[in-house]
Amino acid sequence: MSRTKILVVALIAGIIGGCTSAPSPRKTLLTVDFKPGQVLKYKFVNTRNMAVDWGPTRSGERSKINKSSESLEMVVSYTPVKVDPYGVSTIRADCESAKAKRTSESARPQNWQEAAEGFAGKSWTFTVDARGKVVDGSGFRDTLLQVGQRAFRADKSKGLIKEPDMLFDVIAMQWFLWDSVSSISNPTKGVAVGDKWKSVLAVPATMVLFAARDVNYTLSEIRVQDPNNRIAVIDSSYSLLWPNPPEWPVPYTEPFQMSGIYGFLRGYKTHDLQGHGQELFNIDAGRTERYSQSYTVHASASLPMGLGGVNPQITIDQNMTMELLAPSVPRK
Repeated sequence: MSRTKILVVALIAGIIGGCTSAPSPRKTLLTVDFKPGQVLKYKFVNTRNMAVDWGPTRSGERSKINKSSESLEMVVSYTPVKVDPYGVSTIRADCESAKAKRTSESARPQNWQEAAEGFAGKSWTFTVDARGKVVDGSGFRDTLLQVGQRAFRADKSKGLIKEPDMLFDVIAMQWFLWDSVSSISNPTKGVAVGDKWKSVLAVPATMVLFAARDVNYTLSEIRVQDPNNRIAVIDSSYSLLWPNPPEWPVPYTEPFQMSGIYGFLRGYKTHDLQGHGQELFNIDAGRTERYSQSYTVHASASLPMGLGGVNPQITIDQNMTMELLAPSVPRK
């Protein structure tokens, strides 16, 4: 829905309700718009560095810190199937590629296949309104559950054993596409530079932390490339929210045992999360051009029964980016 049409609806509603004052000229409407036949292609990159500090040894010496990293790059195209400027549009998502990398100082070389790479070649449809709020995401949920089966070892004689995966990163990439716009509390009134609003975003991790990000958005500035190419600069800051909302999608529902060091550890507790991000939203095109999100998580864990006395401290540094590949991205 165009900003003009939303503004007309808002003015009519205001008159019917007895409000005679016009919207402040400082306010800017932020809406998600789709054009029939226009395909938007984005590249997503999530990178995570993790460190496990085992604490001092019994002799008082410093233990070695186990470090590992993992990253996932996805290219996804979004094609409007049905555009309704007054209501809900249907969009088809096509994952053109998905490639993961993982390194670890302590892991032995092994044949490893990342489950999230199973999204390559997959398609799903969803519906979204002009605010950028996903109305029906069941297509993505179904695809996620299907791909999620790739995370388990084929031999189930000892129960379900899950390899490390980045499927929660896929959720963070695809479930919150227009969160900065869709979370505005009064979208028809618009926002002005300096305005703030709140939301909640995912915290993907190798282990299951059940943590989320409490988000504070701020419209920091509006960059005018030309009169028909205005860019809203939306800054964000993050803090810890626990637990995460239960309505978010999950990649698997069966009880399982996780392999590797993060399956060996128990009793995860998330203590702190701090970070920030920035998004460039094209006001006139009604689309996100790029975003970057970075944060650090501090957590702890315990060892299995009989191996007490050690309280591993875990640090997770997460970086998430999205960039529009086509149409072209405007320069700063």
